[in-house]
Amino acid sequence: MANEANPCPCNAGDTLDYRSLGHEIPVEHINAYLCKPSLPTEKGVIVVHDIYGWQLPNTRYIVDMLAANGYLAILPDFYKGQEPWKPSSDWTTFSEWLKTRDAKKINKEMDVVLKHLKEQCNIRKMGVIGFCWGGAAVQHLMSSYPDFKAGVSVYGVTRLAGDRCNLLNPTLFIFGEKDEVIPLDQVSILERKLKDQCKVDFEVKIYPGQTHGFVHRKKEDMNPKDKPYIEEARSDMMDWLNRYVL
Repeated sequence: MANEANPCPCNAGDTLDYRSLGHEIPVEHINAYLCKPSLPTEKGVIVVHDIYGWQLPNTRYIVDMLAANGYLAILPDFYKGQEPWKPSSDWTTFSEWLKTRDAKKINKEMDVVLKHLKEQCNIRKMGVIGFCWGGAAVQHLMSSYPDFKAGVSVYGVTRLAGDRCNLLNPTLFIFGEKDEVIPLDQVSILERKLKDQCKVDFEVKIYPGQTHGFVHRKKEDMNPKDKPYIEEARSDMMDWLNRYVL
């Protein structure tokens, strides 16, 4: 069973003390964090944040990592200026807080970001990745937007994603074996739905011994036993994008 007292503990792990390399920009009615690669590119990746919002240093680190690998990467504020969740927030209010932040209702924001990338940044080939709440959003987006040539859902909370698994383009799903938020029986149900509904490439990968948040919420130097899995998952994420965002 998922931990109902702490139903989405993305705060498991560490907040990075990290000075990001990109800059913040307005994109119509929302703000976004943008990082460009050293050379011009037509390839871009949209990153969908977890419940801690677009300003979390950990997620901006991932954006910068994508840029270092040759992608223009952007992290929009899909909460549209609403307060993100905080580690100090009262978990008994989480369900009410979440009602105004539906991971399946971000199309308006995604549309303006896609327009900006195409018209202002000359991006022609796009992928999308997301973490936790954002991972659920990726499942929705990959079932709705043919624009995305590849998607990576990183411990996407399955109960927030809905039942649609008819993905339009290849999608990688990353989970931790010891994730209390997304038990392995929920992962198995997702995999069965994907096999029934999905006509494109997909992969569901479970990383041994890993907990919720391991890809972007753990410092490798402070978690030496987890470091190989953190690095493997980040490498798998990049390999998936490189394989399909062509």
